[in-house]
Amino acid sequence: MAPPPPRELLAVVEAALLSPAPPSPAQRVELLHALRDAAPAFRALLSYPGPKASDRTQVEAKEVRLPDMPPITLDDTDVQTALKLSDELNLNEIECVRLLVSANREWVLYGREPLEIYRLAAGLWYMERRDLITSLYILLRSVVLDQGLDADLMYEIQSQMEALFSVGLRQRIITLVKELNREEPSGIGRPSSESYVLDFRGAFVERRAIVSRERLSLSHCLALSALIKLMGPKEVKDTFSILKDCAAEVNENTSVELQITYGVLFSLVVTFVSDALSTSHEKASLPSDSSFRREFHELVTRTCNNTTVEGFVGIVCLAWTVLLMLTQDQNSARDSIINASSGVLADIWSCLDIICRLNAFEFLRERVMQTAAYQNDDDDIVYMYTGYAHKLMMCFLSHPTCRDKIKEIKEKAMNALSPYALPRDHIEDLNISGEQTGQPTKQPFVSLLELVGEIYQKEPELVHGNEELWTFVVYAGEDHTNTQTLVAFLGLLSTLASSEVGAAKVYELLQGKVYRSVGWNTLFDCLSIYEEKFKKSLQSATSMLPDFPEGDAQALVAYLAVLQKVVENGNPSERRKWFPDIEPLFKLLSYENVPPYLKGALRNSITAFVKVSPQLKDAVWSYLEQYDLPVVTVSPGQHTATQVYDMRFELNEVETRRESYPSTISFLNLVNALIAEERNISDKGRRFMGIFKFVYEDVFGPFPQRAYGDPREKWELALACLEHFCLVLRMYDIKDDDIYAAFSTSGPSTSNASIEKQLPVLELVKDFMCGKVAFRNIMNIVLVGVDTLINERTTQTYGILLEKTVHLSLEIFILVMERDLVLADVFRPLYQPLDVVLSQNHRQIIALLEFVRYDYLPEIQQCSIKIMGILSSRIVGLVQLLLKDNVSKSLIEDYAACLEYRFDDFQVIENTKDDVGVLILQLLIDNICRPAPNITHLLLRFDVNGPIERTVLKPKSHYSCLKIILDNLEKVAKPDINALLHEFSFQLLYELCLDPLTCGPVMDLLSTTKYQFFSKHVETIGVSPLPKRNINQALRISTLHQRAWLLKMLALALHVSNISSSVYREAVLAILNDTFGHCTENMKNASMFQSPGTPINTSNGPMNRNKVLELLEVVQFRCPDTSMKYPQLLSNLRVESKIEEILRNSATSEFGGVYYFSERGDRLIDLDAFHQKLIQMSQELHTQLSESEKGELKESFHHMLKWAWRYNKNLEEQAAQLHMLTSWSQTVEVAVSRRMSLLEDRSQLLFELLDASLGATSSPDCSVKMAYILTNVALTCMAKLRDERFVCPTGADFDAVTCLDIISAKQLSNAACNSLLFKLIMAITRNESSETLRRRQYALLLSYFQYCGSILDSDVPPSVIRFLLLEEQEGDDDELTLQKVLKEQSELARANFAIIRKEAQAVIDLVTKDAIHGSVAGKAISFYVLDSLISIDHDKYFLNQLQSRGILRSCLSDVSNYFSKDMSFSSEFSQRFCTADAQFSLLLRISHHYGKYGSQILLSMGALQNLSSCNLLGYQKKGSSRLNSNVVKERAVEIDKKRSLTAPVLRIVTSFTSLVDSADFLEVKNKIVREIVDFAKQNQSIFNSILRENISGANAFTLERLNMVVSILSKVWAYEENDECSYVQDLFSMMHSLFSLDFGSLNLIQSPNMIENQKSELVLFGLCFGLISYLYFLATKKNMRFQVIGDNSEHGQQQPTLQMVSDLLNSVTLALERVGEEKYLLLNKVRDLNELSRKEVDEIIKVRMKQDCISPNDNIRKRRYIAMIDLCCMAGNRDQLITLLLQVAECAITILHVHFHDEACAEHLSSFSDELLPILERLENLKEDKVGRNLKLFHRSVSTLKETTVRSLAM
Repeated sequence: MAPPPPRELLAVVEAALLSPAPPSPAQRVELLHALRDAAPAFRALLSYPGPKASDRTQVEAKEVRLPDMPPITLDDTDVQTALKLSDELNLNEIECVRLLVSANREWVLYGREPLEIYRLAAGLWYMERRDLITSLYILLRSVVLDQGLDADLMYEIQSQMEALFSVGLRQRIITLVKELNREEPSGIGRPSSESYVLDFRGAFVERRAIVSRERLSLSHCLALSALIKLMGPKEVKDTFSILKDCAAEVNENTSVELQITYGVLFSLVVTFVSDALSTSHEKASLPSDSSFRREFHELVTRTCNNTTVEGFVGIVCLAWTVLLMLTQDQNSARDSIINASSGVLADIWSCLDIICRLNAFEFLRERVMQTAAYQNDDDDIVYMYTGYAHKLMMCFLSHPTCRDKIKEIKEKAMNALSPYALPRDHIEDLNISGEQTGQPTKQPFVSLLELVGEIYQKEPELVHGNEELWTFVVYAGEDHTNTQTLVAFLGLLSTLASSEVGAAKVYELLQGKVYRSVGWNTLFDCLSIYEEKFKKSLQSATSMLPDFPEGDAQALVAYLAVLQKVVENGNPSERRKWFPDIEPLFKLLSYENVPPYLKGALRNSITAFVKVSPQLKDAVWSYLEQYDLPVVTVSPGQHTATQVYDMRFELNEVETRRESYPSTISFLNLVNALIAEERNISDKGRRFMGIFKFVYEDVFGPFPQRAYGDPREKWELALACLEHFCLVLRMYDIKDDDIYAAFSTSGPSTSNASIEKQLPVLELVKDFMCGKVAFRNIMNIVLVGVDTLINERTTQTYGILLEKTVHLSLEIFILVMERDLVLADVFRPLYQPLDVVLSQNHRQIIALLEFVRYDYLPEIQQCSIKIMGILSSRIVGLVQLLLKDNVSKSLIEDYAACLEYRFDDFQVIENTKDDVGVLILQLLIDNICRPAPNITHLLLRFDVNGPIERTVLKPKSHYSCLKIILDNLEKVAKPDINALLHEFSFQLLYELCLDPLTCGPVMDLLSTTKYQFFSKHVETIGVSPLPKRNINQALRISTLHQRAWLLKMLALALHVSNISSSVYREAVLAILNDTFGHCTENMKNASMFQSPGTPINTSNGPMNRNKVLELLEVVQFRCPDTSMKYPQLLSNLRVESKIEEILRNSATSEFGGVYYFSERGDRLIDLDAFHQKLIQMSQELHTQLSESEKGELKESFHHMLKWAWRYNKNLEEQAAQLHMLTSWSQTVEVAVSRRMSLLEDRSQLLFELLDASLGATSSPDCSVKMAYILTNVALTCMAKLRDERFVCPTGADFDAVTCLDIISAKQLSNAACNSLLFKLIMAITRNESSETLRRRQYALLLSYFQYCGSILDSDVPPSVIRFLLLEEQEGDDDELTLQKVLKEQSELARANFAIIRKEAQAVIDLVTKDAIHGSVAGKAISFYVLDSLISIDHDKYFLNQLQSRGILRSCLSDVSNYFSKDMSFSSEFSQRFCTADAQFSLLLRISHHYGKYGSQILLSMGALQNLSSCNLLGYQKKGSSRLNSNVVKERAVEIDKKRSLTAPVLRIVTSFTSLVDSADFLEVKNKIVREIVDFAKQNQSIFNSILRENISGANAFTLERLNMVVSILSKVWAYEENDECSYVQDLFSMMHSLFSLDFGSLNLIQSPNMIENQKSELVLFGLCFGLISYLYFLATKKNMRFQVIGDNSEHGQQQPTLQMVSDLLNSVTLALERVGEEKYLLLNKVRDLNELSRKEVDEIIKVRMKQDCISPNDNIRKRRYIAMIDLCCMAGNRDQLITLLLQVAECAITILHVHFHDEACAEHLSSFSDELLPILERLENLKEDKVGRNLKLFHRSVSTLKETTVRSLAM
C-alpha cells in the first residue's frame, strides 16, 4: 500500500501520541496501520526520485499524467516553474508537477508571479519533509520518554522502530545530518539557487534555515534512536566523525548549529552510557569488539589543533572511559578474572589523563550545558541530555578507578591553589585570556564540582535517593585548604538544595556533625566576627575601616547562596525552626568596606526569609530599617549639606565605578519581596514613596547610560526596577479622591510638596502620560524589537533576562492603560492618555504590536494581543496607521501563525486568560462592531482600502486568521484541547454574519459548497454525546456553547438567505436537510448531499433522522444544585448573614465585590477576592476562638471556597445549557416560520417538535428557564400547525383542487392531539414553575383549543361544504365524509375534556390562583383559559368547579370595580383593561355554552346588579383643561378602552333576555324582566346615545352596540308601561329611518372591501330583525294595531305603520333575490375554479384582500386552494344572510297577516294591498335552488297572506 501523505501521517501520529487523553482503540489501529504503510518512506528518509530525461520531455510537452488523476495540461509558466524546481531541489520533474498541483489546491496559484509560485511549491515540499521528520521524532520520543501511554502500544512502536533501524534508518539519518549541510541541490542549494521559499503562512524563509532545522530534528532523532537500539561500531565511528566536523564549523552565535552538534554529541554519550549500564547478555557491548575498541580509542585520544573540537572529543572520551570501566567490570565478574587486562586499564588511565588535561568537566559545563543553545533546545531533549549527563557522572563518581583519580585531582587542587583567590576583576581577565590561549582556567576538581552542581540545578529531582551523589558530596566537603575548592563545594551544595529533599539534606550536612570546618556555625560566626571587628574599628581613632579579604568575601557569598537555597526550598513547617536568629545577616550591610557583591549575597539570603512566616517578614523590616543603608530622597531644588553613605551613594559612586551592581539589585529584590507580602495597602504606598523615588530617579532613570561589566546585571537591574513598578501598579488602586487631591496640589508649589503626600502609583502613571523618563526607558526596552529579542534569546545566556524585562515592560503598559483614562479626564492637557503619547511616534505602537510574533514566551504574546485590544478600542485610525507603515501584512501573518500554532498545540491550558488563541479570537470578536476599517477587518483580510461590504473573501489565497479558523472548524480536531478555540471561532463567524458590514461577504463565503460543512457539524458536533461532568466539566460547558453558536449560525443563515439565489438556496437546503431531514427538493438536489458515487437513499433511514430532536435530547439534563449548605461552625458563629451579604453584593472585585465576568459574560465568583473576604472575617473572629475552633474555621472556609469553585462551574454549565437551548429554539422557530415550505411532511414534523418540546418541558430535569424557551417553541409550532391546516396540501401531482382538500386529513390524529394535551397538562402542573412560564403555557393551551375547535373554517358553514361535496361526488360519500369529520371533532372534544378532567383539580387550582392573585397579564390570560375550559365542558363539571371556588362572583365584583373607579390618570386602568375583557369573555362563555342555565347562574349571583353599578358613562366625563396634551391623549385612549367594554356588558344582558321567553309573560312584574328593565333605565343615557346614532355613517362597533340595545329592548321593553326613557320613540324613529332605506346605497356597505360590505349588510339586517321582532311582539302579544300610513300629529310622536313593514318586506325580498343569486354564482364559481386562469384566480384572492397569503413563487394549485377557501367563505356569508332575511320576512308577513285578519283594520287595507301584492308575488317566485332552503312553509305563509290581500282588494 502507498505510504500516507506526510501531513496525514503527522496528524495520525499527533492525535494518538500527543493528546492528553489516552488514544482510543480506533486511533491505535489507525496509528499502527499508518506506521506499517509509512515504513518505506522512513527507510528512504528524505530520499526522492531524481531528474529523469523522459519525464523532463513529458513536462516540456505540457501534458503530464499523475497517478489517480486525469491528464494535466501545463502552460509555459508551469513548465518553467517545474523545471526550476527540478534543477534546484534535485527532484523528478513529474514530482515537481505534483507539487504545483498541491500548491494550487492549498493556495490557489492563479494570478501569482512565477517566482512566487516557485517559492510556494518549494515551501510546500519542505513542509512535507518537515512533517515526515516530525512524525519520526514523535514516534521515537514516545518510546523513549515515559508519557504514560499503553505499554503494548509502545512495544508495537518500538518493534517497528527497531526494525527500521536494522535496515539502515539510523545510517540514513547520520548521512542526512552530514549531507544536508552541503552546497548542492539536495542540501542547502548551490550559491546561484533561489535562497528563499514561502512557508505555510506566505512569509519568506531562508532555505538554509529550513535545512538547518531539518538537521536539528534529525540530530534529535539520532540521539533518541540510541535509546531504542544501540549503535553499531560503524555508526559510532560515523557519528564521531560528524561530531568533529560539526564542532569544527560551529559558531557560538549560531544556536541551531550548536544544537545539532549537541545532538550528535549526546547520541554518542547515550550510546556509551546505555551500553555500559546494559545488563543484557544477548548482544555484545561495543568494547568487546577489540578492533573497534582499539580504533575508536585511537580516535578519541588523537590530538587536535582546534580547542573546540578537543572539548567535544574530551566529553566523548569521558563517556568512552565510563563504558570501558563498566564493561571491564562486567567482563571480569562474568569471567571470574581477578586482575583486569593491563591494556584496558592503561587505556582507561590514559583517557582519564586526557579528560583532566582537557578539563572536559569545565567544557561540558560552560560550553555545553550553560550555553543559550542548550537551554533553548527542545525541553524533552534537554531533559534527556541532562538525565544522561547525570547517569554519566554517577557512573564516573561511583567507580573505584575514578575515585582514585578524583582523589588525585582533589589533592592537586588543594596543593596547587593559593588559599586566597585573586580579586574578581582579575579572575575575569584570566578567564578571558585562558580561553584565548586554549589553557584550562580551573583545576579539574573544581570544574568537576561545578559540573555536578550544574546537572542537578537543571533537574533537582535527580537528587532523590541518589546515595552515590551524597557519598561524593561528603567526600568532596572534607579538608578544604583554599577558597576556590570551598566556594566550588558550597556552590554544589546550593544547587543540591534546589528541592525540598535536597534542602533538608544540605541543612543536616552543615549542622556540624559531618564536616569539621564547614557548617552554619562557621557562617554566622564569621559574620559576627567581622561585625565586631568593624564596630571596634569605628570606635577607635582610626578613620579607615579595614579591607574585607577577598577570599573570605567569596566564601561568605558561597555560604549565603547555600543558606538562600535551603530556606527557599525547605519544608514550610520545618524551615521556621532552622534559623531562629537572622540578625547577623543584617549587621554588615551598612559598612562601606564590605564588597557590594557580599552585600548582594546577604540581601539575597535575607529575601528568602521573607516568605517563611509573617513574623519573620516583620523582623526583616525592622532589621532592615535598623542596619541597612538608608534611602535618602531629596526634594527637587534642595541639596544635602554633607554627603551621606546611603544607597544612592553606593550605587553612583561605588558600583558605577566597578561597573557591577549586585548590592543595588539585591536591595531592590529584597524591597520588592517585602512590599509584595504587605497586606495593609490602605496608605496607597505612601510609606514606600522614598523607595519609589530612589528606584525611579536614581536606579531606573540613568539605567540606559550606565556601563555594565556583565550584561546580565544590566537586565537584572532593569528587571528589579520593572518588578517594583509592577508591584506599585498592581497593589494600589487610584480613587477619585486621590486624583483630585493630586490635582489640587499640582500647581507651581509642587516642587516643595512633601514626599509623603505623593502616591507612587499616581506619579508613575503621570510619568507615562507625559512621556517622561520611565516611559522613555521602558519604551526603549520594547524598541529593542522582536527580531533582536529572538536573536539574543537564542544566542546569549542573558537572553532570558532580556525576555523577562520585555515581558514586564509590556505588562506595565497594560497596567498603565487600565488607569490613564481616569487621570486624563482631570489632568488634560498636561497629561494625555497613553495611546495619545504612543501615537506621537508610530514606531512605538508597531513595536508593541509586533511582539505577537515572539513565540518563546507565550506571556509576551498575550501582552501584545491585550495591547492591541486596548489600542484598537482607542485609536480609530489604527488600521490606516499600520497600512501606512507597511506592517499590516506581517501583522496579519503573525496573528494567523500565532493562532495556527495554538490550534496545533497539544498542551492543555488551564487558565483561559493565558490562552493566546482565545485572546486573539476575543480581539476579533470585540472589534467587529467598531468603526470600519477595524482590526477584525484587517486580520481577516477584508478589503480595508475599499468598502468592507463589497469584499470578496479568498481565505485560500491569503494567509490570515480567517483561513486558520475555517480550516480548523472544518476538521474540528483535538476537541478536548481546542474546545474553547472552536467555541469562540463559531461565535466569531456568527457575529460576522450578524454585522451589517461583514454579513454579505461572510455569508457569500459560507454559502459556497466548500464551507457547507457547518450544517454537517450538526451531526459531528451537535448530536454527539456530552462529556461527563465528573470527568471534564470545562469541556462539557465549552461543547454546549459550540453547539449553541453553530445553531445560531444556521438559524441566521436560514433567516437572511435569499433563496432566489441558487447558491443561497443550496445552502439553505443543505442546512434543512442536515437538520430536519429531507426537503421537498431533496430528490432533485440529492447530488448536493451525496458524495460522488454514493447511491441516493430514498428510505427513511438513519440519514434522514430529525437531528433537531436529537439536539433537544442532548440539552436535556439536570444541572447540579448551586445552593449552599453552611458548615455548623459558621452557623454557630452567626456569620452566614455576612457571607450572604457578600454574595448579594453584585459588584465586581475591582469595586469591592467578589464577582467577575468571564470571557463568555457569565458573572462568577472571584475566588481570590472571596478568599480575601473570608480571611478578613477570620481575622475578626480570631480572638474569639480556641485553637481547635480556629482549625475548624479554616476548614469551614476551605469548604466555602470549594463550594464557590463548584458554584462557578455549575453556573457556567447552566448558562451553556440555556445558551444551547436558546440557539436550538431560534433554529427551530426560524425554520418553522420562514422555511417551512421547503420541508416535507410538515404536519408530522411540527407534531414531533411539539411533542418533544412538551415532553422536555414536563421532564423533572427541565428548569423553569428552559421550560419557558421550550414553551415558546411549542407556541410557534402550534401557530404554524394551525396555519398548515389552511394551506394548500402538498404532494399532489396535478393542479386541480377539490372541496375534499378543505376537509382532508391535514388535522393531526386525535391520538396525536390527545398526546400533546396530556403533555401540556403535565407541563402546566409541574412542580417547578413561575407565573411567567404559566402565561406562555396558557397561551399554548388556548392555541391548542383553537386548533382542535376549528377543523372546518368557521366562516364556511357545513351546508356549503355539503353542497360542494354533492356536486363533486356520487352517492352519499359526501355526507359520510362530512359526518366523519364532524364525528372526529366531537370525539376529540370529549377526549380533551376527559384528559383535563383527570388533572382538573390541579389545573383549575393553578389557573384560578393566577386569575385572582397573579399579575395583571397573568390574570387576563388565566380568565381566557377558564373561558376555554368552559367551552369544552360537559355535564357542567368545570362550571361547578368555578362556582365552588367563587371565581364567578369575584369576576363580577372585579368588573364592577373596574367601571366604578375614578377616571383619574393612571396606568392601572390600561393594565386592567385586558383583565376586564377576559372576565367578560368568561361570563359570556358561560351564558353561551350553558344557555339559559348559564344565564340563570349569573343572574342568581347578582350579575345584573353588578353590571348596573358599572359606570358605563364614565367615558363621557370631561377632563380638566389644565392637563397637558400627553395626559389628554392617554385619557382618550383609556376612555376608548372603556367604551369598547360597553359591548361585552350589553352582550351579557342580551344573553339574559333568552330567559324572558321562558318566563310567564302574563306576569308583567316578572322578576327577570324587571331586572333587565331596571338595567335599561339605569343606563338610559348610554342607551339613548346608542339608539340615536346615525346609521348611515356608523362603523361596525357602533352597529354591534346598536344591534344589542335593540335586541334587549325588543325583548323586555314591551312589558314596561311607563316610557319615561323614551325608548319606544327611539325604536320607532329607528324603524322609520331604517325600514325605508335602500340598503344597497348605504355608505357603510359601499366600501372597497367586499368582505366588510357583506359583514355590515349582515349586521344591518340583524338590526332590522330586532326591530321587526319588537313590532311582532307588540302586534301578537300586546294586540297593538298599526296604521297604514303614520299620523305624527299626536304629541309629535312617530308611530310604526304597516307601510314601514311593507317597505322592509320589499327590501328583504330584493335582498333575497340578490343574495340568492350571489350565492348561486359563488358556488358555481367554486365548481368551475379549476377552469380559471391564474389571473382570474388572483382577482378572486384580491377581492378577499388575501394577497399576503401567496408569494410570486406559489404554484397555481395553491392559488386555487386559497381562492376556493375565499369563495366558500363568501358563500357562507350569503347563506347566513339568507337565513336572517327569511326570519325578517316571516316576522313581517305575520304582522301583516294579523292586521289583515283583524276586522277593524282590514277595512282600511285595500289601497295598501295593492302595493303589497307585487312583493308577495316575488316572494312566491323565490327558488329553493337559489336560496338553498326548503321554502314550503315560507311559501305557505306568503300564499296565505297573498290570498288575504287579494280578498282585501276585492272588498
